[in-house]
Order: sequence, then structure tokens, then C-alpha cells
Amino acid sequence: MKKAKLKSQTINSNIAIIEHIADNGLQTSSDKPFIISNTSSCDLNEMREKHIIPVFVKDNEPAINHTDFIEVTQEVVRTFYRGENILSPSVRVSHPIKGRIPEARSKQAKDLSEQEKTIYYERMAFVIEIPSVVADVSGNMLTLTVGGVKAYNLDNLYNRKGVDEHFKVFIGFQNKVCTNMCISSDGFVKDLRARSIEELMDGILSMVQRYDPMLFLKQMKRMDQVSLTEHQFAQLIGRCRMYQFVPKQLKREIEPLEFVDTQLNSVVRDYYTDASFCREDDGSINLWKLYNLFTGANKSSYIDTFLDRAHNAHSFSNSLTNAIENKSDNWFIS
Repeated sequence: MKKAKLKSQTINSNIAIIEHIADNGLQTSSDKPFIISNTSSCDLNEMREKHIIPVFVKDNEPAINHTDFIEVTQEVVRTFYRGENILSPSVRVSHPIKGRIPEARSKQAKDLSEQEKTIYYERMAFVIEIPSVVADVSGNMLTLTVGGVKAYNLDNLYNRKGVDEHFKVFIGFQNKVCTNMCISSDGFVKDLRARSIEELMDGILSMVQRYDPMLFLKQMKRMDQVSLTEHQFAQLIGRCRMYQFVPKQLKREIEPLEFVDTQLNSVVRDYYTDASFCREDDGSINLWKLYNLFTGANKSSYIDTFLDRAHNAHSFSNSLTNAIENKSDNWFIS
């Protein structure tokens, strides 16, 4: 990776009042998958040594590859959170692009040796945990986490290298009960555009610097204090299913919802059965649990929509919390 310089930063002062714990002996982030659908785990060393690098077709210049993206994020995290316990990345990949070396062009696929095969993955997601910075919400331990998504299908690789490449990056918390990702607006950049490692580093650092973890945790704890009745939950699910068919004019006035029917089915199933986030005996459910049902259902998203829906789960749940607390209108539970 081409090295970019990064000035040392002190840890965000807002994080200083979150609990800090000693090294817990873990080495790799997220032993349990943080995303499941259509993905597989990938070792960073394997990616660095064995995966080919995509290029821009018109000038054969290399794109910023997955390894570059992960390593520059690591550098930002290690510098900004200097002195904290930082785990190695957990990486998930999907949509393999397979090939072969020229000498094997005449062989049948079943006869190819491993040395004759080439591969890279169109889509990649990773997380880097900072387990020495933790918080507690409703008895759930949350660890500070930084990560990102790279999906080459969002780039125009048929052009020259001078065009922007597209990245998604986040900083938030991971719920260690279930490895659900908790991401808010100020900790998410949906479309970070960069033409170089330096521009990519600047964008990641800017996001980390402006993130306010205490505001996010305050919102999470508010959710724990607000509940839906069983009737309101049933109405919510019904309106969620109706949302995709709502006329465009009305939809512009409603809080966006990016979850599909199969994920809503998971939310309803887990409302009854999830060991950590199911309903109470009277059928009620607080908004913190509901939020985790949505972030749990999000694990079935493809990599290129995973962070968008994680962010949407937060904004959607936060809007419900505001409506109930302020006794204001909300289309989903009106």
C-alpha cells in the first residue's frame, strides 16, 4: 500500500467518560459474523498475497483495492485511538470474480490447480473493534467499532483512473450479545469518494473526528425507556409492509424504511423467540429491543446495502422514540 502520512491525534474527549477496560485477549474482531447473507470470511493476509487487483480498463491503472482500504482505516484508528486495544480486522467478502493464468487457458475448470486460478471479490465489508472502549445499554455491552464497505460494482472501472472511487465507512458500536451493528448519522458516510489513498484517509479521519459517541449512547438509552404495546407493534409491522406501495407524494412525508418483507418476517419471528430481545409477557417491547430486532434482520442484507440499512434501522427507531416521547404523529404507529 502506498503510505500516506497522518498526524497523531488524541482520543476524542467524549469517549473518555465511556468505560475503558483492559485487553481481553481477543485478537480478531467479531468472532461471530457481523453479516451473513451470501458472504464468507476472508483472511487479510490471503487477500493481500493472493487476490488480484482490479484496474481501470482504459489505462490499466490499479484501483484502490480492498487491502489498501482496510490498511488505511487501520492506520487512522491506531493513530486517533492511540493507547487503546485495537483488534485485527474481521473481513467478509462476496461476489467472487474468478479467472486463470494464461498458461491454463486451455484447461477445463475441474483440472485447474490452485496456482492456476485467480480471484478477487467484487464486494467486501470489514470491521475493526476497539474492545477497550465499551458502554452498557440495558445490560448489553457495546464496543466501539470502525469499518467500511467497498463494492466495485459502484465504480466505473471501464474508465480511466482519474474518476472518483466509491467507499462506505462508519464508526459506531457493536452489540456483543449479537454482533449487531449500531450506526448513527454522524458515524456514517454513505458515499465517500476518493481518487487516492490520501483522499481516502482524509475522509475516514474526518468522519472519526466528528463522531459524537455520547450523543449516540444517549439515544440508545432513550430507546430503552420507551415501549410499544403489542397492538402498536402489530400496527407497525402492518404499516411497514404497506410502505413500499404508498404513493410517492405521501412517501416523501414518511420516515424512510429500507427493510424488505423477508427481513420484516425475521423481526416478527424474533419478537416472539429471540432470547435477548423478545417481547415482554404482556406483549410490549421497548424500542431498544425493537432496534436490535431490525439490526439483527439486517445481517441478511447483501454487503452493498448492509451499512445503509444499519443506518436506517437507527434513524427509523429514533423517529419512533421521538414520536412516542413527544406524543407527536408518526405514520407507522399513528
